[in-house]
Amino acid sequence: MAGHSKFKNIQHRKGRQDAMRAKIFTKIAREITTAAKAGSPDPAMNPRLRLAIQNGRSQSMPKDRIERAIQQASAAGGDDYKAVRYEGFGPGGVGIIVETLTDNLNRTGGNLRSYFGKNGGNLGTTNSVTSGFDRVGEIRYPVSAASEDDMMEAALEAGADDVSFDAEDGHLITCAFENLSEVSNALNEKFGDSESSNIVWRAHAPIEVTGDAAKTLLKLIDILEEDDDVQDVFGNYEIDESELAD
Repeated sequence: MAGHSKFKNIQHRKGRQDAMRAKIFTKIAREITTAAKAGSPDPAMNPRLRLAIQNGRSQSMPKDRIERAIQQASAAGGDDYKAVRYEGFGPGGVGIIVETLTDNLNRTGGNLRSYFGKNGGNLGTTNSVTSGFDRVGEIRYPVSAASEDDMMEAALEAGADDVSFDAEDGHLITCAFENLSEVSNALNEKFGDSESSNIVWRAHAPIEVTGDAAKTLLKLIDILEEDDDVQDVFGNYEIDESELAD
């Protein structure tokens, strides 16, 4: 298990698919509303909104829920969220990046400081962790979307930097984060909606974490992901599958 936690990973770690679905929808809806408020409510004119809607669809988010989230951007008295990145260190010395959307910096910062402190870690200063990561665009397609050769050809032609394939996980396309919308649109036209299309933090050198440190780290990540203000969690950890057993 590598250190990239995203909506799909939240579902799979403890088998809490049904219980977590509402929370996943809430997080995606917040991103949709924020994207619509920051730019045009028309996804054709707003790449960030287009990607957020696409991710909602990939999670089977109902169409009316997506439309309500867009409409909320122009509603009087609606919440005004700010994107804030936090960086910290967890058990085993791993670096953790937490991307948030919050309407209350004191609440969010206080909660994250508590989560880290109670689970063998601590918050760091700006850029204390990100220097060990690259910020890239990442697009995922299921195995059934295309053959390995067809996906590679289409992705590279669209401007992707790298394409990998796994018989279980499917196609993983990587590009410069500023090119994510362009590459994603080109692939969507050819293969349909992707499973996900996101800007992620990819670690330079993952740290293997085992034993009690791994268990505490997983607990910390679970707590972070369950916070309503947290959108994404990334880390430079590597945990063997055997450590995931309850």
